[in-house]
Amino acid sequence: MILIQDTIISPDVLEEYFQCDLSLCKGICCVDGEAGAPVEKDEVIRLEEALPPVWDDLSPQAKNIIEKQGVVYLDRDGEYVTSIVDGKDCVFTCYDENGYCRCAIEKAFREGKTDFYKLVSCHLYPVRVVQYKGFRAVNYHRWSVCEAARILGKANNVKVYQFLKEPLIRKFGEEWYEELEKTVKAKG
Repeated sequence: MILIQDTIISPDVLEEYFQCDLSLCKGICCVDGEAGAPVEKDEVIRLEEALPPVWDDLSPQAKNIIEKQGVVYLDRDGEYVTSIVDGKDCVFTCYDENGYCRCAIEKAFREGKTDFYKLVSCHLYPVRVVQYKGFRAVNYHRWSVCEAARILGKANNVKVYQFLKEPLIRKFGEEWYEELEKTVKAKG
């Protein structure tokens, strides 16, 4: 484990290879799972504010779920997660012309319709951050649907932390990421 500021980082984040390969996975991480994506408390309002620009991109089922229970719910651990359709699909999923699953919020951001990029937990995936008393754990979530990302990452020599540079900086700050890079370099 590596300690940087108030975070404990799993060695897998530094040692494992990863680079999303949407052409093979087709965005399955947004539609396969037991619960919605983790949502930070301050992001609930951002999701609600993002609804008008994304509404037309959402499925009728997703709209119905949102109207009944809202954009989030509390999971079995008492944490906010995005509402889901049929026990799996995030309500914010939409599909492009190739049938690839996309985030409707990110699509609206790229089209200049909102200033909210997407949930930080989605941006950070396959890394998951867990808050404990006094520290945060930064862990690599290994999932079979991401096998293509591990293969592509290895082929291009891209480690998890390198692939996730932008979202790690978004979550922890530039200084934190610089310290992470120095630590990796020192370990050689």
